[in-house]
Amino acid sequence: MISKKESSSADEVSILSNGVTIDGNITSKSNIRIDGIINGNVNVNGNLTLGDSSYIKGNVNARIVTLSGKIEGTVNSTEKIKLESRSELIGDLITKVLIVEEGAKFNGSSSMSKQEA
Repeated sequence: MISKKESSSADEVSILSNGVTIDGNITSKSNIRIDGIINGNVNVNGNLTLGDSSYIKGNVNARIVTLSGKIEGTVNSTEKIKLESRSELIGDLITKVLIVEEGAKFNGSSSMSKQEA
């Protein structure tokens, strides 16, 4: 008898590697790590991690966003946005918690509230 192990979609991570370019929107129910280029909107029910080589030209919606690459667009997070030291964000952001490391570049406006974004 084979037993089924329940897997939580919150633990799964989809990876878009460096060298991959997508022209279009991405939607995911689980976590995503992007190291490539996206020309379109990214909507993630889980966490979104953007590596050093990542570039998104479009709007981003996720629970937690960790940015090391570059985004041109509005970033909307229901929990937290972390701009790491090599990151660049050109656009507005909406979140509950904002962490900006020394060296991060942010050109836009921010809105923070206790309500879900």
